[in-house]
Amino acid sequence: MTGYAYSLTMDVRDYECDIQGIVNNGVYQNYLEHARHEYLKEIGLDFADLASRGINLVVIRAELDYKLPLTSGDRFEIGVNMVRESKARFAFYQDIVRSSDGKLVLKAKIMGTALNERGRPSIPQELEPLLNQ
Repeated sequence: MTGYAYSLTMDVRDYECDIQGIVNNGVYQNYLEHARHEYLKEIGLDFADLASRGINLVVIRAELDYKLPLTSGDRFEIGVNMVRESKARFAFYQDIVRSSDGKLVLKAKIMGTALNERGRPSIPQELEPLLNQ
């Protein structure tokens, strides 16, 4: 997948599908979150370390546009880009694309912030270089 800071390939597991034989809508949020966490790990951002210092990364809004369903056994890629949206907010722009035909399955914009030890929005120092590119 080109045009993304990070991409992750996954496969649909049988138990993620509903009675219609397609991936349940809520499962896509798990896929997106897993890709975001893997991206942050890849760039050296440690959730456990941040939490131990009282800094928590949180989702404050999720916008998902479903285009096509995935079915059991489908392989897919999740692309991730992270962008500063304001002084205290960032967004992950994510796409899910079916590997077999390159078709767009889902577009997402996940808004987040970091809450400091006082519970106030504050971007941690570790994220600043990523958001100022």
